[in-house]
Amino acid sequence: MQIVFDHVTKKFEEGGIGLERVSFEIQKGEFVFVIGESGAGKSTLLRLLTRRIDLTSGNIYVENQSVRQMRRKNIPYFRRQFGIMDKEAGLLDYMDLYHNVELALIATEHPEASMRKKVMKALALMGLSGKEDHLPIEVSIGERARAMLARAIVTNPSILVLDEPTANLDPGLAWDIMTLVSDINRAGVTVIVVSHSKDLVNVMQRRVLTLVAGVLVSDEKKGGYNSKDMDIFTYRKIMRRRYGSSYEVRERVDKKSFLGSG
Repeated sequence: MQIVFDHVTKKFEEGGIGLERVSFEIQKGEFVFVIGESGAGKSTLLRLLTRRIDLTSGNIYVENQSVRQMRRKNIPYFRRQFGIMDKEAGLLDYMDLYHNVELALIATEHPEASMRKKVMKALALMGLSGKEDHLPIEVSIGERARAMLARAIVTNPSILVLDEPTANLDPGLAWDIMTLVSDINRAGVTVIVVSHSKDLVNVMQRRVLTLVAGVLVSDEKKGGYNSKDMDIFTYRKIMRRRYGSSYEVRERVDKKSFLGSG
């Protein structure tokens, strides 16, 4: 297996739980959606996978390499196998598209002599030839999304990690992005996508991991956006198991306050 999550738990210092004993495996070349409500642990899962945060217990293996036992000095080299498109790391407004994409090559210490060829190829694959000298503000929102995807693939990663790649895009533009991502996947790149888009998940019928309150509640090989797995009853069941009577008391207090608010 290319990626293995083995009973992974992430607890934050303030007491919150990002993931709780999450286990799954991903084969090389798979396309996987990760879905769940806000706060379910989706972004935490991606940050743990790429060692941007440390796990609390359990372990993650990438190409049989233990992420937890990795030395700090080796983390930058480990991350080179990932292409990351993160909604919180957008394009730099003062740089044109070329230099925004080039940043990924600089960060991974690619030879300067080959940088221009790689950047222009990535932009061309995203349909952005001729736009390399444009600032982000000078192109459309769809073109900005494609430039971010170009930056994620320019290093020729073996694993593509996308956190809400179609956020703020209309359905047509969102489908354009996911079509490009599917093409990348067909070339052999493993793809992991966090998404809130029910329509895209339902239409694409890929593997779907569903998280609720940091717990993996379903893993469907050719699934859709299953709202039933994310309903309030599943959430309450997890919280009662996790916190016991203290959660039940808090739930009764919240319900009483709600009913008395009218």
